[in-house]
Amino acid sequence: MAEVLVLVDHVDGAVRKPTLELLTLARRVGDPVAVALGAGADGTAGVLGEHGAVRVLTADAPEFADYLVVPKVDALQAAFEAVSPVAVLVVSSAEGKEIAARLALRVGSGIITDATDVEAGEQGVVATQAAFAASYTTKSRVSRGVPVITVKPNSAPVEPAAAAGTVEVLSVSFGEGATGTEVTSRTPRESTGRPELTEAAIVVSGGRGVNGAENFPLIEALADSLGAAVGASRAAVDAGWYPHTSQVGQTGKSVSPQLYIASGISGAIQHRAGMQTSKTIVAINKDAEAPIFELVDYGVVGDLFAVVPQLTEEINTRKG
Repeated sequence: MAEVLVLVDHVDGAVRKPTLELLTLARRVGDPVAVALGAGADGTAGVLGEHGAVRVLTADAPEFADYLVVPKVDALQAAFEAVSPVAVLVVSSAEGKEIAARLALRVGSGIITDATDVEAGEQGVVATQAAFAASYTTKSRVSRGVPVITVKPNSAPVEPAAAAGTVEVLSVSFGEGATGTEVTSRTPRESTGRPELTEAAIVVSGGRGVNGAENFPLIEALADSLGAAVGASRAAVDAGWYPHTSQVGQTGKSVSPQLYIASGISGAIQHRAGMQTSKTIVAINKDAEAPIFELVDYGVVGDLFAVVPQLTEEINTRKG
């Protein structure tokens, strides 16, 4: 059967959920071959095999940690040439999209970014995307070369499927460009205990209607009751009420959770572009004419300062 390369997103051997989603999608097209790079790569084989990887190509070298992006591109290109895959799948993060674009350029292939689904078609691999601020859904395939596709987190379920997961050492030769940009220092991000925004199954966001940084604990309390990540609109971020790292929208992060709750967010097109592919959308806004209500599955017309605390209390009561 044809093979599909999957670039593994992991931290010291702990495989992140979006990679397991990629393995689910890869199995629709062929046999997944995972490529794990950097410290702890050997430790990924167990979980990758449990989720369908027939082979796990591993490589570790100081270059993966000490320099940006290019060493990983060199390694993925080596895997590409060794495997001759029918497709390459990469998580649609900022780094993932840069790696994918560089690989596609090197191997003379087309690239599709921010896909939400992948399937086998009569003329090759077909990817589903949201276009024009998620107002349309398109199906695309590349017309030249092997498709390189980045997939948004939460686009597919994590489905275990036992496979061999045979570990093979990948031989990598780094080019001159691999050491062009050096990492000089790292500062660990302070953990909030909440899920990563782009990977969370549930996201609770606040906007201009929250009316101040001092009121964002209302949004955080609702998020914590649901085990959710916290997001914010551009208006809230620009006002200094919440960090830019939590901004959802065209100029922030793109999310596609199972449940998205928008509180005090009007629904400007730039915000909708970052969350419109969410599976279920709930909006809380006192303005019944707010554009956000045009795309929601459930809408609550009311004051968020009354609705959100009641919702949080009800959730906590049911959990208890």
